[in-house]
Amino acid sequence: MQEFDYVIVGGGSAGCVLAGRLSEDPNICVCLLEAGGPDDSVFIRAPMGVAATVTGGLHNWRYQTEPQSGLNGRRGYQPRGKVLGGSSAMVYTRGSRYDYDHWAALGNPGWGFDAVLPYFKRSEASACFGANPFHGADGPLPVGFLRSPGAINRAFEAACNEQGLPTNPDYNGESQLGVGPSQVTQRDGERWSAARAFLTPHLGRPNLTVITRAATRRLLLEGRQAVGAEYLHEGTLRQVRARREVLLCGGAFGSPQLLMLSGIGPSAELARHGLPVVHALPGVGRNLHDHITTVLLYRSLRQDGLIGLSAAGASAVLRGILQWRRSRTGIITSNVAESQGFVQTDPAVPAPDIQLALCIGIVDDHLRKPHLGHGYTLHVTLMRPRSRGQLTLKSARPQDAPRIDPQFLSDETDVATLARGAQMGYDIMQSPALAPFRGPMVYPFRRDDPKAVTRFLRDHADTEYHPCGTCRMGPASDPMAVVDAQLRVHGVDRLRVVDASIMPQVTTGNTNAPTIMIADKAVDLILGRPAPQT
Repeated sequence: MQEFDYVIVGGGSAGCVLAGRLSEDPNICVCLLEAGGPDDSVFIRAPMGVAATVTGGLHNWRYQTEPQSGLNGRRGYQPRGKVLGGSSAMVYTRGSRYDYDHWAALGNPGWGFDAVLPYFKRSEASACFGANPFHGADGPLPVGFLRSPGAINRAFEAACNEQGLPTNPDYNGESQLGVGPSQVTQRDGERWSAARAFLTPHLGRPNLTVITRAATRRLLLEGRQAVGAEYLHEGTLRQVRARREVLLCGGAFGSPQLLMLSGIGPSAELARHGLPVVHALPGVGRNLHDHITTVLLYRSLRQDGLIGLSAAGASAVLRGILQWRRSRTGIITSNVAESQGFVQTDPAVPAPDIQLALCIGIVDDHLRKPHLGHGYTLHVTLMRPRSRGQLTLKSARPQDAPRIDPQFLSDETDVATLARGAQMGYDIMQSPALAPFRGPMVYPFRRDDPKAVTRFLRDHADTEYHPCGTCRMGPASDPMAVVDAQLRVHGVDRLRVVDASIMPQVTTGNTNAPTIMIADKAVDLILGRPAPQT
């Protein structure tokens, strides 16, 4: 059995940040356990390669939800990264000031916007804006604009302007409202995951041990104190101990599952699977919520800058691969979702409640339903869902996937808000600026018929890959809180959860950047260091 100061379970966005940052001190010994493999695949480094990892089993857990009544009984697809770097996709979106001030107002001091902004800046190397009041220039995570965006992005921006949505070149700046080019975690035409930014440059450190293909089975507990983890590696069950703390970074699905497998969670759920109750914590696995999105799919009259299933499309991709290998430019540098917009369906809401993302291909059912020809897609995504579900166990066997039930569109307010967003998105896509591209809709619906819009949502909506909330942060007075504002598990010593599961409410936009921020802030909480200054 090996001993380290800190044992980190899970090598996704948060785990990579923790391992890299903590091991900066040569006197601190760190072990990172990751169930997936290393991040050396070309499908990870080539930005367009993310499409292959989402649809197939490559580096992907490929979870499914329980049948969702709000989606007409369909099972939602839940791809999750199974590799160092985890699900650290490329769109860099921090969220709104309201998100973090709301976290603080829920009883989490130190998590307001002004308190977390320095951590966003500390991690960022912005090629878009350099150092300014909202951006950092010297961090390990490169953030820039796409090298070779398609022509349709200019038309989409103009269409948004025609519908009253202004251009906003920096949705990570003072205001989110508006439309602009995607900010992406890329450098020189390559994807930069959390592993590549924070971890892999430092694998030679003698105080850092990274074990891949290590499937953690349970946490090791002595009473109500975490002392290590048990994991399966190359067919052998092994244990590793932590002298200081165990840091759980399994994500919104993995972290609550491992807590329950270790005897920490709702008593009835543990008893149902014959698991001993080490510490009853009813909030574990509850508060599951996710950004729900619907897709407006269009066939295109033009092919330039769009991906598609055709002889010309295949030829363009082959040329693009050669171009990417030669100069790291061209269509392979695309993250697919090349433009971002943030809108308010009601002027009274405190922050944008719908996110728009323009994709340069027909993205139907997570690319699992192919369509011949060329087209483009508008993702219309609900930012602050009220629907809440839960993550529970299917069995006491660690190798079994958890039971995922987000209860999508179970709250009628969510249905109404997403319907208004879909109508606004429809108006943008029908605007004159997009006429040179616009062909027929793949799944047309009557925009002014509320029942038709609702049917469309229930037939075509699904996750935008941002599950969170299952180990909610909150004070001890909150019976459903799992961790406190220091990310320490209530009632268990030397154990913290550090990932998107701690979010009380999902942020306004993609969750990779906020998860990296959470981990960077956690390093200072763990080491007792003061927060950086703005």
